[in-house]
Amino acid sequence: MKQSITYYLTLLVIRLKGIKKNFSQDPIDVSKIRKEDVHHPSDRFIKKYLLQTFKISDSNISEIGVDKNAENLLIFIHGGAFISGPAQHHWDTIIEIAKRTNYKIWMCDYPKAPENQIDKISENIDAIYSSALEKHQADRITIIGDSVGGTLVTALTQRLLIKKVALPNKLILVSPVMDASMFNPDIEHYEQKDPMLSKTGVLSAKKMCAGNIDLKDPMISPLYGSFEGFPKTLLILAQNDIMYPDGKLAQLKMEKSHVNLKVFDGENMPHIWPFLPVMKEAKTALDKIINEIKVN
Repeated sequence: MKQSITYYLTLLVIRLKGIKKNFSQDPIDVSKIRKEDVHHPSDRFIKKYLLQTFKISDSNISEIGVDKNAENLLIFIHGGAFISGPAQHHWDTIIEIAKRTNYKIWMCDYPKAPENQIDKISENIDAIYSSALEKHQADRITIIGDSVGGTLVTALTQRLLIKKVALPNKLILVSPVMDASMFNPDIEHYEQKDPMLSKTGVLSAKKMCAGNIDLKDPMISPLYGSFEGFPKTLLILAQNDIMYPDGKLAQLKMEKSHVNLKVFDGENMPHIWPFLPVMKEAKTALDKIINEIKVN
């Protein structure tokens, strides 16, 4: 498939910003990665859609939308290697979704590693969902997560099934990290094509987050958990992404578990491509995500 001019411009910007270089360090430079964090956006356009802010456990929640009385809720669990975020592209994505759907959106700024480990982070994600159930019916809730946000969404769903808690209506997983151990030998092949991520830095960040927990524990590597009983799921993968081989393994497990699954396989696309600014292909992918959110 022929890519757009904006695709190549985006790859150039990624190279100029040195993103892959930053993710090739061990230990990964947390403070440098966090320079892209936007915890409290100052943009007037974003503030226009900010309904309220509040805390759940140790997570800061920004409620975004056009209708404070909307019955539908989108829980947005951002990525950032467990050590950073949210970033500007997360806020831009949320605003676009808010403008085009009848959903309230919770941007969930959860605790990060290395100050916090996966058990603490998972407790926060559980608390966020429990709070959502107090205000919204489960079939009115959709959860979206990119990168490690996809990890947290998938692991949360596995815990909900074990605890027999009402499931959300739908999951949207964008370039999810399914195995924190980075054990898959196929990753080496994809690393050569990946313009953003390197196994060295990603694994360093995962070790910071895991603490004393095994990297293959389903809490941080949901590929090793069960997908039986999962709700409707949209799985968006990227072919030029070191997360791609484990994403395909997760797809296979979901299919074997008869999950109501849609897969959008991004040919030649980088990690979290639907959220990247400017790129024509990203806008097309985000349209698909928004259309999926609209459909119950």
